[in-house]
Amino acid sequence: MRNPYEVLGVSPDASDEEVKRAYRDLARKYHPDKYRDSDLADLASEKMKEINAAYEEVQKMRSGRGKSTSGGSSYNGNPNANSSSGNATFTQIRNLINQNEIAEADRLLRAMDVTQQNAEWHFLMGCVLYKRGYFLDAQKMFDRACGMDPYNTEYRAARDRLHEQASTYGGGYRTSSSSGCGCDFCTSLICADCCCECMGGDLVPCC
Repeated sequence: MRNPYEVLGVSPDASDEEVKRAYRDLARKYHPDKYRDSDLADLASEKMKEINAAYEEVQKMRSGRGKSTSGGSSYNGNPNANSSSGNATFTQIRNLINQNEIAEADRLLRAMDVTQQNAEWHFLMGCVLYKRGYFLDAQKMFDRACGMDPYNTEYRAARDRLHEQASTYGGGYRTSSSSGCGCDFCTSLICADCCCECMGGDLVPCC
């Protein structure tokens, strides 16, 4: 893979906002939908893949996750430490989620005004719901976040990982409106295995 900064056309010293702006400009320029009926459709698609991979690589390096192989997602239920929008409250909530202070993260999110419920808010609420085992509700939140900010690789990683889990384990997700567990899926060996793989076995309290 080429140097990700070179792909994005920015310096390694560029700020996070400059990197994000460069990525979005390139994404708008090469988005496959613009070339759907063109002979350049395949080239645009390959270019978009390269741009997405470069941006994800830069994000991982800057979040302290170290170097990674190209392609795939390393989403594990925890958001990056820094707010993608630079919001101090969101950064605090991210840290709480990473420290498994889920109740406090939930409280802070729900206390925010509806005008602040942007893409990042929905993503973080999805992380809270994911941690609590409410996968269906989490999936809806991740879908909403991606709809509001479709070029954000962190949101896409969360959404795609959860969709992958749904197809792998056959559904059965409970929601935050469920009373207790009440689902056959949660009593199965598959669910227990899923919990162990995702969150060390503590993700769904009833299993």
